[in-house]
Amino acid sequence: MSVPEPIRNPEIKYTKLFINNEWVDSVSGKTFPTINPCTEEKICDLQEGDKADVEKAVVAARKAFELGSEWRTMDASKRGHLMYRLADLIERDRAYLASLETLDNGKSYVVAYNADLPLTIACYRYYAGWADKNHGKVIPIDGNFHAYTRHEPVGVCGQIIPWNFPLLMQAWKLGPALACGNTVVMKTAEQTPLTALYIAALAKEAGYPPGVLNIISGYGPTAGAAIAEHMDVDKIAFTGSTETAHIVMAAAARSNLKNVSLELGGKSPVIVLEDADLDEAVETCHFGLFFNMGQCCTAGSRVYVQESIYDEFVKRSVARAKKRTVGDPFANGIEQGPQIDPEQFAKIQRMINEGKDCGAKLMCGGDRWGDKGYYVQPTVFADVPDNSTIGSEEIFGPVQQIMKFRTIDEVVKRANTSKYGLAAAVMTKDLDSALTLAEKIRAGTVWVNAYNNFSCMAPFGGFGMSGIGRELGEYGLEVYTEVKTVMVKISQKNS
Repeated sequence: MSVPEPIRNPEIKYTKLFINNEWVDSVSGKTFPTINPCTEEKICDLQEGDKADVEKAVVAARKAFELGSEWRTMDASKRGHLMYRLADLIERDRAYLASLETLDNGKSYVVAYNADLPLTIACYRYYAGWADKNHGKVIPIDGNFHAYTRHEPVGVCGQIIPWNFPLLMQAWKLGPALACGNTVVMKTAEQTPLTALYIAALAKEAGYPPGVLNIISGYGPTAGAAIAEHMDVDKIAFTGSTETAHIVMAAAARSNLKNVSLELGGKSPVIVLEDADLDEAVETCHFGLFFNMGQCCTAGSRVYVQESIYDEFVKRSVARAKKRTVGDPFANGIEQGPQIDPEQFAKIQRMINEGKDCGAKLMCGGDRWGDKGYYVQPTVFADVPDNSTIGSEEIFGPVQQIMKFRTIDEVVKRANTSKYGLAAAVMTKDLDSALTLAEKIRAGTVWVNAYNNFSCMAPFGGFGMSGIGRELGEYGLEVYTEVKTVMVKISQKNS
């Protein structure tokens, strides 16, 4: 697909908080900067929301959710029409949004335009179609009763999204929440607030009533905590680190036991059997780890390769990593941009050093790339011990770890030792082996001869400490719906 030229210096149109369909300053008057990770220079300052601003947003969202409000009395089909309109507006401004995402996030403009934006638009359109189809059932219970269920919106939903896929993660949460008739108070990641604010402006342009969508730019310990612990927020949806999820869930429990859904970290295994197409396996595993600078919760960071092909796989993987193009994400042909911020850059460097110390073999990379920006060289470790830090903990960077295995039973046991269970993959030509491993591996998604393929139609989420609940697909509606049972006694007369 041809890609239009990027807008290297996109105009920053919105920097205030979006509450009740209005752009407002923070109550405190504080601001914070968002930084270009390529240059380490400030893009602009934004209004910094905190507890007082969250309170204003929750009040607006609650009012919009009141019985008799424009939003609550709106036909479900019209909610769908609004979301279709929002998707159309995003498509209209696709090049601008892709450019803004690249500026603020550091990801490749081509990837933003050809992957992030189409997936975002498709997600909104998918849930637009569900707006008038999320209905209950008639249940033939015993006795003289007519029993049925209603699927009703949960209420005011607090949503906290991450910085790695700002547009897409916003769509994953807003799509089902608004389609079901909820109202939303969303906190964006402080590293990447710009595209989410622009989407708020498009939602207003599309015709969403005041208070239905509210966007707070700010920090986790202040704005995020205020949402999680608020007594008038009915649900919290969080995507981010498992460590932060403990805090969010505890706050939800301490307050009003609000409904919680979490999409968290991973340490995903990729199992390469000896019958796999080696070239395809190498490229798939490379993409599975290095895509988006390794900043993916699903990143295939534990690559288990059967011993008969192990040495050749490592050799080819190192060659592929060395060919990976790093640089300005606005430039053509660049696969890898910078990490998101200095904290993430420092964490990756620390993890690389721990990898060197644990006995793993550093095959390539391992250092900073260039002298400006948060760039890390594409890095490959071989012979990684399973119990090492890099073999068991999420790195969230361009660092591939390769391990050797002998039998399927052995690799299943090793793959399932992780506390995480977000994703996994199997590379093989044998259908029996693929289905056997797909059944035995504990993970929310298992790809076969593929990696990082997402569809808004298929559910996504994790086992274990990778999360609670599912996003996307019909399953994604469940966490934004309350099920109400209605029983009507029927009087029967003698004939």
